[in-house]
Amino acid sequence: MKTREQKQREIELLADAFRRSPNIFLISFEGLSVAKDWELRRRLRQAANGGITYRVVKNRLAQKAAQGTPLEALSDQFRGMTAVALSQDDPVTVAKVLTEFAKENRGLQFKGAIVEGRVIDLEQVKALASLPSRAELLAQIAGLIHLQAQRIVNVINGVTRNLVVVLGQVRDQKAAE
Repeated sequence: MKTREQKQREIELLADAFRRSPNIFLISFEGLSVAKDWELRRRLRQAANGGITYRVVKNRLAQKAAQGTPLEALSDQFRGMTAVALSQDDPVTVAKVLTEFAKENRGLQFKGAIVEGRVIDLEQVKALASLPSRAELLAQIAGLIHLQAQRIVNVINGVTRNLVVVLGQVRDQKAAE
């Protein structure tokens, strides 16, 4: 059993994590075997290269830690077996991994989520999971920028090419005279 000091330290660590993470997903994992829980942890680690924190929490300690944080709005969801998935930057990746895992394993269910500091419902979590990830969006933007730059180069080259053709025609015309 943990001492009062250990519990207080755990509350402080959780509160700090809740304050620093703008994206928090509350999950019920009742009915998941230990092997499936480890598989979920592995998938989350691989998906974000360590950018996602997943931990099982004690409900009373998590409720106390949530006070004064955006997660306080979901403190009534700390019932039963609860885990939190925290992400600093990409909520889409977390939502995708958790949604895919929940489809395969009925023991995993969403209790609630905070994305960019706002509470979202379960339908919005599903919609978020269907979006492209941040990396995919950045790649699309980079591709569009590259395409536009390439078009500008083609236009500039076209002007130069046309000028050379006209000068060549003038030269040929003067040579013919």
